[in-house]
Amino acid sequence: MQRQGFFGGSAAIRIRVTGGVLLVAHLVLVAWLTLRPLDVPWVMPANLRPFEGIRSELALGWPEAARCVCGGLGLLAPLGVLLPMAGGRIDVSPLASLVRVTAAGALLSLGIELLQTGVPGRVADIDSLLLNTVGVALAHLAVVPAGRAWLRRRAGHRRFEDVPLEEPSQGRTPTIPRVGIAP
Repeated sequence: MQRQGFFGGSAAIRIRVTGGVLLVAHLVLVAWLTLRPLDVPWVMPANLRPFEGIRSELALGWPEAARCVCGGLGLLAPLGVLLPMAGGRIDVSPLASLVRVTAAGALLSLGIELLQTGVPGRVADIDSLLLNTVGVALAHLAVVPAGRAWLRRRAGHRRFEDVPLEEPSQGRTPTIPRVGIAP
């Protein structure tokens, strides 16, 4: 009987389930924050020029600019950790993982911006899309590689680069002797 290790049994399931539950909870919170109608007397036009909104916020001064930029970076940042956690794989290329998670964050942010065009008091903003995507990538880079390395050490796994491409031969394949045909 082969020992399953840290990720062979219930620990992997617990991590995936926890990641999935936290992911759904975070997406519900994001939907509530970004897609509820606002009661405002007037609405700014959509910002389709990259960095124009960030420049105008920086012109307002330090506290307001920091609140807006950090809010944009932080809104979807937990996805950078929760998406790999819900996937539950530890032997993954760091670059491939970063690209997948960043692309998923960008697509989710784009979907939110497109949905906001139909919500009263909300408008699309390209700067929000950029900040949300950068926030996902930064959170992923800050947490996931170190977390996966720690889990691999704890589980006793080798890195994916150390695994041989071909498995060693295990000998001849057993054969079954012919059985004659019954009369």
